[in-house]
Amino acid sequence: MPRKTIIFGNGLGMALDPEFFSLDSAIGRTWGGDVLSEEQKRLVSQCLPPDAYDRPHGEADMDTLHKALSACDVLNSVGEGRIHWLTPQGQGFPRAVRRFFYYIARGFHRYSDGLPDPFIDALAGFLEETNSHVATLNYDNLIYQPLIEREVLRGYDGALCDGFHDSGCAPDNLERRYNHDFGYYLHLHGSPLFIDRDRATIKLAQGDEPSSGDVVGSHIVLTHVRHKASVIDASEVLFIYWRYFVQAIGESEEVILLGYSGLDVHLNAILQSSPQHVRFRVVEWNCVGEEAVRVQFWRQRLGREDTVLVRLPSILNFDGWNAA
Repeated sequence: MPRKTIIFGNGLGMALDPEFFSLDSAIGRTWGGDVLSEEQKRLVSQCLPPDAYDRPHGEADMDTLHKALSACDVLNSVGEGRIHWLTPQGQGFPRAVRRFFYYIARGFHRYSDGLPDPFIDALAGFLEETNSHVATLNYDNLIYQPLIEREVLRGYDGALCDGFHDSGCAPDNLERRYNHDFGYYLHLHGSPLFIDRDRATIKLAQGDEPSSGDVVGSHIVLTHVRHKASVIDASEVLFIYWRYFVQAIGESEEVILLGYSGLDVHLNAILQSSPQHVRFRVVEWNCVGEEAVRVQFWRQRLGREDTVLVRLPSILNFDGWNAA
C-alpha cells in the first residue's frame, strides 16, 4: 500500500484537554514553578510591554522575547573583548529565555493522560501496514510514546524511525540501509527530549531530566510564526528533520493534516511546492467557522483546489487513515 504523510498539530492536544494544552495555561504553569529564578523572571518581565502584567501570556509576548533573545545572541557573539557589549544580566538573558521556552514545552510533554486507545490503535495499525510518515508540530508525547509502546517505533527495525542513536544526532541517521524501508517520525518543531550535552545533541530517555551542565531550549520552536524558520535553521537536528520532511512528502500519495491551524508559513510553503501527485486531506473540528469558508481557507493555504476537508465533532474520532 502506498505511503502517506500524517502531520499532527497542537489541535490534537486541544481536542483532548483544551485547558491544559492552551499556550497561556502552559506559560502560567511554568512561570509559577521553580524553573526560573526571581532574577531570571525579572529579566523576562522587563522585556514585555507595560500591559503584559505579571508574566508572558501568548504568541505576541513570545515574539517580543525572541527578538530580545536574538539581539542578545548577536551581542554575546561579539563580546569577547575586555569590555562586553552586555551587562552580566544581559549575558544571562538567552539562557533564561531558552530555559523558559524549554520547560513550557516540557510541561506539554508531561501530560498525565493519553489519547483514546481506538484512535492510537487504528493509527498504529495503519503505520505498521504502510510505513507511512509522521510529522509532529507540537511538543507533547501523545503520539510518540504510544507508538514506542506498540513498537511502531523500534530503532531501525520498526515501521517508523526518528533517527536518534545513543551517540546523538547526525545527518545520515535517517538513511535507509540494509534493506530497511521504515517511514520517518519527524519532530518538526523539536522535542523536550532534545538537549545539548558535551557539544552533541542527544535525546533524553522519557523519564530523564537534563543535568546542570546541559544546554536546553535550542531545539524547541516555541515562538511567533515569523521566527520559526530561523530557529529551525539554527538547529542541526531540526534542519535535518525538515530536509527529510520534503523527502517524505515526495514519497507519499497523500498528506493528512490533523489538528493543524494552517498558520505556519514555513510549513505551508513546502506543502504548496509538493509534487502534483500528492493529495491533501485536512481533518478539523466542525465548530471552526462555516464549512464553505474553511474549504476556501485550506485551498488557499495549501495551494490546491482539490484539497479535501473533513470536519468532525472531535478530531479524535477520525479513523480514515486508509481512505482513498
